[in-house]
Amino acid sequence: MTSNLVLQCGFYLAVLIALAKPLGAYMARVYSNEPALLNTLGAPVERLMYRISGIDEKHEMRWTQYALAALAFNLLGFLAVYALQRLQGSLPFNPQALPAIPADSAFNTAVSFATNTNWQGYGGETTMSYLAQMLALTVQNFVSAATGMAVLIALIRGFARKSADTIGNFWVDMTRSTLYVLLPLSVILALALVSQGVVQTFSAYQTVPLVESVEYDNPKLDAAGQPVKDAKGNPVTEKATQKEQVIAVGPAASQIAIKQLGTNGGGFFNVNSAHPFENPTPLANFLEMLSILVISGALCYTFGKMVGDTRQGWAILAAMTIVLVAMLAVAVAAEQSGNPLLTKLGVDQVATAAQSGGNMEGKETRFGIANSALWATATTAASNGSVNAMHDSFTPLGGLVPMLMMQLGEVIYGGVGSGLYGMVVFALIAVFVAGLMIGRTPEYLGKKIESFEIKMASVAILMPPLVVLIGTAVAVLVEPGKAGVANPGAHGFSEILYAFSSAGNNNGSAFAGLSANTPFYNTALGFAMLFARYWLLVPVLAIAGSLAAKKTVPAGAGTLPTHGPLFIVLLISTVMLVGALTFVPALALGPVIEHLQMLAAR
Repeated sequence: MTSNLVLQCGFYLAVLIALAKPLGAYMARVYSNEPALLNTLGAPVERLMYRISGIDEKHEMRWTQYALAALAFNLLGFLAVYALQRLQGSLPFNPQALPAIPADSAFNTAVSFATNTNWQGYGGETTMSYLAQMLALTVQNFVSAATGMAVLIALIRGFARKSADTIGNFWVDMTRSTLYVLLPLSVILALALVSQGVVQTFSAYQTVPLVESVEYDNPKLDAAGQPVKDAKGNPVTEKATQKEQVIAVGPAASQIAIKQLGTNGGGFFNVNSAHPFENPTPLANFLEMLSILVISGALCYTFGKMVGDTRQGWAILAAMTIVLVAMLAVAVAAEQSGNPLLTKLGVDQVATAAQSGGNMEGKETRFGIANSALWATATTAASNGSVNAMHDSFTPLGGLVPMLMMQLGEVIYGGVGSGLYGMVVFALIAVFVAGLMIGRTPEYLGKKIESFEIKMASVAILMPPLVVLIGTAVAVLVEPGKAGVANPGAHGFSEILYAFSSAGNNNGSAFAGLSANTPFYNTALGFAMLFARYWLLVPVLAIAGSLAAKKTVPAGAGTLPTHGPLFIVLLISTVMLVGALTFVPALALGPVIEHLQMLAAR
């Protein structure tokens, strides 16, 4: 591991942690309706939006009303995205005259963006019009992220309030998340990305001459458009010359900014943030990586501020960061070591030094191993599906890291809002286990944690693994599932497991290699995303309502301090234990056995 590599990763983590307090304090003021400059300047706009929508901003909701509002809003978002895709061919801002999206792909994409997953089974520049990219996908990037932030704030109020029947107003929380947090940060980031060369235009795709023409064999077609074959049944080809290339452009920077800040992921272009028009420079790469985790990290401080003890937020942030650093070290070491089949051959063989600099397959040379492994770890730590390297080309252990990061429940930073409320659910389990050890009713932040909270926490923790493992099992058993696998054996299994881990934990990244844009995978992964998102969101709101109704219990001699090193270790152990017990058998069939096969072949 080189000093340059350590410096790059260390600098990234230092900036990330440094931004947690100022941004977290700002968000705490926004959600507490205290003056914070932007909410003062934007108050007239906010009130106008409520007036137009018929919303009483002072009306508070019970948890059931809050949940119904969130579900109804997300349902409308799903229907709008689906309709825009199906009608794309007849709508404006479609300079390439792209046709309507097939029903199964439109369903998958609509679910994906409504649930903040942003799994993409299509190539953006060859499938989606500018209108679909902006009005369908970019809008959902804002509101799906704001939904997660709103649910987190409702849970925080559950801890902060005493004997209360309500947990806030969903419409107000979502509006403030969008108007005062996501929108201004997106504008700043989009302008920064444009300055680095990220495209932002409504112009049609550009046709440019090649520096050198390319000759190739083109299949000869008959009048019906079918391939012509010779007497032996072989396809007949004819020489063709390519002198031009079509360069895809579009309003990319605006979508990329919110896709990263909202931990949405996805990409304007098919190859995502490995595309030079989506991520052109090292500075653009750093800003995009930073924006993936910055809000999730800052919300930890917001949590501590709003519950009246910032130490609580720092403790959770410390637990998240420790796991992130440990996983990053594994990913970097695995990729830096490369494939031993290529590095340990005899000195007389050509391949001796083929990977002496590490595994660069599937990575952009302008980013290298450090930034590729860091991005892979960060994007799967958050529920963010963007990539700047192809995870399918990582070494077996390097590919295991992003897979395991998702399988831990997307709580190591996690999605904006959803990551922290997922981690708080694990914290409830951790204090429950500690309470069992000493024979005392567990407490967290002054609230007794009783059977209802543990039941809801169990549902929230168990649903994503259930979706992942059942989905993977079905896919490897049925023919439509196996038909999408290009690589046989352990790696093919890893591709399927990764796909359902991504959908079941609202991540959206892919192992590539798997042909997932089929009716089977579009439908199966679509339902996986639905179940995983909302069977977590609703129990969390139920916990919020239950906690808000309780009185605060003074800390006693048997109360576990939840801001110190002991609790941090207990919380990390709980997260790792649940993830390990659930997924170790599946991981053993995929990346682990693939790594052993690689060593055995050497």
